[in-house]
Amino acid sequence: MSLRIIVDDLTAAPTRALIAAHLAGMHENSPPESVHALDFGALAAPGVTVWSAWRDDDLVGIGALAQLDSELGELTSMRVDDRFRGTGAGRALLRHIVAQARERGIRSLWLETGSEDAFISARALDASEGFAPCRPFEGYAPDPLSTFMTREL
Repeated sequence: MSLRIIVDDLTAAPTRALIAAHLAGMHENSPPESVHALDFGALAAPGVTVWSAWRDDDLVGIGALAQLDSELGELTSMRVDDRFRGTGAGRALLRHIVAQARERGIRSLWLETGSEDAFISARALDASEGFAPCRPFEGYAPDPLSTFMTREL
């Protein structure tokens, strides 16, 4: 699948709709205290870059990188539109963000995802791209509904 991946300013209706769907999905699958997905304000904060992946005029997915310090980054808010799941779009977006993190001098990436069955494919993708389970990081507390992962770059 040929994708165009761009830095997203969060103003386009398709991007806003996918972020809203992502947030709604997280709240459907987890209690509020276990939902760590970033809302629009957090995604627009300094130090956070959001990318969107497009196939022609169709938004395929989004993903973000929060720079925690000069050498640490958090991969967050990854979501592929249901129409494009299983097409390799998530992997392409993840690899793009990893490459961008490496270019910025980030030495390790961290992420939090769900531990429930709804997140099996996300955990499998992350593991297949070199992420391994780890302890909670940067203000996260242990949570049986969260899986924490990291990888060195």
